[in-house]
Amino acid sequence: MEIQSVHFVGSYVSVTQCPTPDKPEYAFIGRSNVGKSSIINMLMERRALARVSNTPGKTQTLNHFLVNQNWYIVDLPGYGYAKISKVQRRKWEQFIRNYLLRRENLQCVFHLIDSRIPPQKKDLEFADWMGEMHIPFVMVFTKIDDRKYDKGSHVDAYNRKMLENWNTLPQQFMTSSRKKLGRDEVLNFIEGVNEQFYETNSPV
Repeated sequence: MEIQSVHFVGSYVSVTQCPTPDKPEYAFIGRSNVGKSSIINMLMERRALARVSNTPGKTQTLNHFLVNQNWYIVDLPGYGYAKISKVQRRKWEQFIRNYLLRRENLQCVFHLIDSRIPPQKKDLEFADWMGEMHIPFVMVFTKIDDRKYDKGSHVDAYNRKMLENWNTLPQQFMTSSRKKLGRDEVLNFIEGVNEQFYETNSPV
């Protein structure tokens, strides 16, 4: 897929505020500091489309970007950030889950996981919840090029933990925003889903 155009549409704090659900939509989410903004910028080939920060918790809204005039990418707040109040954390979790459950044109959630660290309880719990709610998602392992870490063992360990509760694993992508690894694979996946969406929703 060639990215011909992408522009910021708006930031929202409720699913009812989001754009008209007439185009396929893809949400990106993960633990704080997983590299979500960097992955979005890499996919779109824009240096600062999504905010990149060393401070966790910067994304606090549903940020919509319109790509090629026919699909949306949504930058969701990260989860698992400890340095906010419990009340604020619950508020974030509630509106994120409300969006994931109610957004009718949401085609897939890209669940970002840091390949450099062992399986994290928050990641596993969130994946289990999406499975229980029948929310379609794929797993995106980030920072796969960081040679300071034994990436393979952590990815394998994560898959072993997943298989304790899952019969089969969701589709997976190995990515690096720095080296643009996985970009074509992710965009080809989105392109295929887009084609199905418009075939299903085209006027007879």
